[in-house]
Amino acid sequence: MFVDLCKANRDMKEQAACVLFEAFRDRDNPAWPTIDDARREVNECTEDKYISIGIVEGNRLLGWAGLRPMYDYTWELHPMVIRPECQRKGLGRKLLDEVEREARSRGIIGIVLGTEDETFETSLSLKELNAGNIYDELKNVRNLGEHPFEFYAKCGYMVVGVIPDANGPRKPDIWMWKRL
Repeated sequence: MFVDLCKANRDMKEQAACVLFEAFRDRDNPAWPTIDDARREVNECTEDKYISIGIVEGNRLLGWAGLRPMYDYTWELHPMVIRPECQRKGLGRKLLDEVEREARSRGIIGIVLGTEDETFETSLSLKELNAGNIYDELKNVRNLGEHPFEFYAKCGYMVVGVIPDANGPRKPDIWMWKRL
């Protein structure tokens, strides 16, 4: 079952913050290093002007995703998170399908996302990216660990670019896009 987090109660939003914090806390460079940072992110992502959808079982939030405007007809997926113990069970795909359905209903025709490689899980982190090699490296990007770009590719998103060193030396941000 899905819930509109923009209209959710305080408990559900607190669960959203906990899911975000827990899922990213063991990363090398956590985006939300404290639960208060995660709460601020949830508050921003659940403003009425955004799309924010949770996937629930009973009263327990299993994961959630947000969409926010980047362009008039292409919005950014940010964030997308599933509880660590619930990952690899098809919930991410179900959640993404629901977010895309809601986006289409609002006239959005594309979704863009950035998926950072801060832990050297893709071949893009193996080399110094420059004008001489960037296009070949993008064309031949490989998953060396459990990087989520592969999940998004299986869901129809294509790699459209990379920001080298976005998060430090050899820690790129991989940009992906899908036409709805």
